[in-house]
Amino acid sequence: MLIVSAWCFFFELGWPQPADIALASTGLRTESASSTESINQFYFPATGISVEDQAVLLAVDDVSLPLKRNLAYFITKPTVRDEPVLTPSRDDRDAPDFLATHFYGTVLHDQGKFRMWYYPCHLGKNPDWPSELQTQAEHWKHEVIPGPLCYAESDDGLVWNKPNLGQVLFKGNRDNNAIALPSALTANACVIKDVSDPDPERRYKLVYWSQYDPYDYPTIRLATSPDGLHWTANKEAPLEAFLEHASFYQFNGLYIANGQSHLRGESGRNRGRQGAAFLSTEFDHWQQEPAESFALPYVESRKRDEVHLGVGGASYGNVLIGLFCRWHNDEDFSKISGDFGLVVSNDGLAFREPVKGFNWLSAEDSPATPVQGKDYHTILCQANGILNVGDETRIYHGRWRNIGWGQPDMEIEDYYAEVGLATLPRDRWGALGLVDDYPEGSVWTTPIRLPERGCALSLNADGVDSMSVEVANEDFALMPDYSGELSGKVSGPDGLNCPVSWSSRSLADLAGRTVRFRVTIQRNNDPRLYALYLTAGTNVATDIKLPR
Repeated sequence: MLIVSAWCFFFELGWPQPADIALASTGLRTESASSTESINQFYFPATGISVEDQAVLLAVDDVSLPLKRNLAYFITKPTVRDEPVLTPSRDDRDAPDFLATHFYGTVLHDQGKFRMWYYPCHLGKNPDWPSELQTQAEHWKHEVIPGPLCYAESDDGLVWNKPNLGQVLFKGNRDNNAIALPSALTANACVIKDVSDPDPERRYKLVYWSQYDPYDYPTIRLATSPDGLHWTANKEAPLEAFLEHASFYQFNGLYIANGQSHLRGESGRNRGRQGAAFLSTEFDHWQQEPAESFALPYVESRKRDEVHLGVGGASYGNVLIGLFCRWHNDEDFSKISGDFGLVVSNDGLAFREPVKGFNWLSAEDSPATPVQGKDYHTILCQANGILNVGDETRIYHGRWRNIGWGQPDMEIEDYYAEVGLATLPRDRWGALGLVDDYPEGSVWTTPIRLPERGCALSLNADGVDSMSVEVANEDFALMPDYSGELSGKVSGPDGLNCPVSWSSRSLADLAGRTVRFRVTIQRNNDPRLYALYLTAGTNVATDIKLPR
């Protein structure tokens, strides 16, 4: 039986600005203000994707790096900060986030600081909602109440404060960090800074969750803002569809909301929670037909793995990286936990696992703060939380303490969620490395049309002295001046940005050509290739802007 309810846990089925800090308006990479072809554009014929200024070929992207010999994936396990970076306001029972600070939300680096929008939960109804919102609020019959959306700021992304916005009268006062929206029940605060919109009043765009506004099931609502704080909501809901979303991003000229919806399987089978993506070309009007974004294999039993709230995706421009919650469903809700899986996409809609079934981050490795004497499970929550900061990639995520919703012995004040942080060396999601005792391996890129202005290549790698790079045309014919004894080499130490140069010719001489690159890796210690960066308009390594 499918129970369509107000909340994800009631849904019961069984970069750089400045140069070293990512603005992350859509996660990692901002969209170009123009979709027209320019002298700085890279074009990928295999996917039809064009990207300005920089192209990123991640080792875990088997569309960008499709052909491999004697190489295997080595997925990087992140480092997890034990302490949460944001917690509920348990010292104030009247706070909007007294019970929970869910990270179905967003972190951006913007205006010289880190900014977070998040989804809180409070205990007991707010008597101060205006009359038009009271009706919505009265429909909610549970003590744990979602919303209103909240905002926090930080200088370093580690220590956060909750500024007094004064926007929402909540349980007797306006001294809180709540954001005013025309919905009483809100969640999933997914924000982008849209540099492509010429209207500064619409610079920030928000896709949020609401219920009983207008439907009795969860769906998305839209809002725009000049500053990310004062929002104007669209009057109409864009979809007539159930959708609980984890992320909102731009990719290839599209606005995409990724979450869970009612997508049936073969012969109409009910598959439980699975990922769906809805899209728009101009934000205000959305297509009613979703795409299946990511799904796990169908299992008849209710005790199965499902995809909770779709994919939390972040764009590099020509590829997206994402996380999904592998929801370990059970008839007994208190036994449910959720781990992170790693996925990639080359169109923003369909995602795939580089390594099927691989748990990228286990809930046991990033647990919610425990309750003494209790053994609650943790459900990890993905959202708009991936961004690059200096030499690291940060993954802000939610840690939701599962207290066994709806059970008679549930301790309501044990309900809790916090914001956690995991990190990687920048862009090192996974590597290609030699397997067994093979002395050599190699990988080909997909065809890439280089920009008219020329470009430079660098590697994110360890063991770079064991690597060489050759250039061929799109039919794999090696170019004599860029191959064999004249292959490109890295002069310098291992690192996140190792420039490649050729002894006889410059890569700029191939401006406007469609080429493939072949990276050959010789066994010497333990070489690892994490990413290739192509940067338009420069041959000087110090000028290379790393992916955002």
